[in-house]
Amino acid sequence: ISPVIIPALFLGGVFYNFFNSEMPPGIDQPLKLRFFHSLLIATLIAGKILEKLGICSDLSLLRIVLDGIPPRRDSKLLIKDLKVDEVPLRIYQPKWPPTGKRRGILYFHGGAGTFGSIRAFERICRYIAKKCNSVVVSVGYRLAPEHPYPGQYFDCLNATLYFMRNLEEYHVDPALIIISGDSCGANFATVICQILLNRRDLPKVRAQVLLYPGLQGLDFHLPSYQQNASVPLLFRKLVIYFCFRYLNKEPSVLEDVLQNCHVPESMKRNCKKWISADIIPDEFKIRGYVPQKSTSYKPEVHEAIKEVLTITFSPLLAEDSIICQLPESYIVTCEFDVFRDDGLLYKKRLEDNGVQVTWYHSESGFHGNLAFFGYGIFSFLSAKKIMDNTVNYINSL
Repeated sequence: ISPVIIPALFLGGVFYNFFNSEMPPGIDQPLKLRFFHSLLIATLIAGKILEKLGICSDLSLLRIVLDGIPPRRDSKLLIKDLKVDEVPLRIYQPKWPPTGKRRGILYFHGGAGTFGSIRAFERICRYIAKKCNSVVVSVGYRLAPEHPYPGQYFDCLNATLYFMRNLEEYHVDPALIIISGDSCGANFATVICQILLNRRDLPKVRAQVLLYPGLQGLDFHLPSYQQNASVPLLFRKLVIYFCFRYLNKEPSVLEDVLQNCHVPESMKRNCKKWISADIIPDEFKIRGYVPQKSTSYKPEVHEAIKEVLTITFSPLLAEDSIICQLPESYIVTCEFDVFRDDGLLYKKRLEDNGVQVTWYHSESGFHGNLAFFGYGIFSFLSAKKIMDNTVNYINSL
């Protein structure tokens, strides 16, 4: 490949970013964000070219670029790698002697189920383990499309079951188990908490910690999807594109899905009490929200992507009889994030069903800012504030 291609791709990414992205007032460090978004776009473009040339898949290149830089060895932590049912786990334990049994925290990383890794989220898990004096289990669930959906949920469940059955080995208090994750990892955490409600043979989960979760595939015209449709790092179109990649399907009906044509009318009516712009507080509609005109249901579009309407993919659709049994919850939302309203709607559902919710809203935050946490000058202040608030919550349990 010509050495000219890489700088040309980067410049292409810069120009694409300049003309197609939006940096609304108040977003955290917009120039730095533009730079990283340009790298992301350049990587996606390069990946598509390499895939056409038969060198590697576009996701392979994205995984390499987003895999992160390994941090230095940490003298304060004992870090152990193992595999459970072919699923890699990395367990972080503080080296100092415990005064009593510790909290146990499972962490499922983000990445649309198609990228992301234990290594990419190493700094976050180390930070939580040290600041919360806790045992943290980072789960390297196997990625789609090579490991087909819904295998990621089974990987996360198997890792959770292993940990819950071996708490004594890690000196963890069975009354202090926390299930957490960011982005799609927060979706996995939500589903695992719902599944475990029926497991009387296991300790009860103390809390679920959900960092900018994506929780539904029914309505892509909620206010946050409209307002942040072109805000980095996660464009609205990229959400749908990665949904198709996650499900190993061609994104041929992407535009129809953007218009919610995949949702049967009966389902729209039945779920309106849970998923609707009408439920979103007015203060979150100020920034240019326009109610969507009704769109026609297209059965062929539904058939192409019907998985996004299942409770596994969209745990926000679980019945009240499930929601009311869930553990105490901590939810982070970011103002400049398409998933913001998913978090707000789930917060309301939990509260309406008597579940205690602690909510932190990052007014300058954007989706994916935690991926840069711990990288010094390359990190974002909004991510540091999210992590510090999250640590304070965990320490309060």
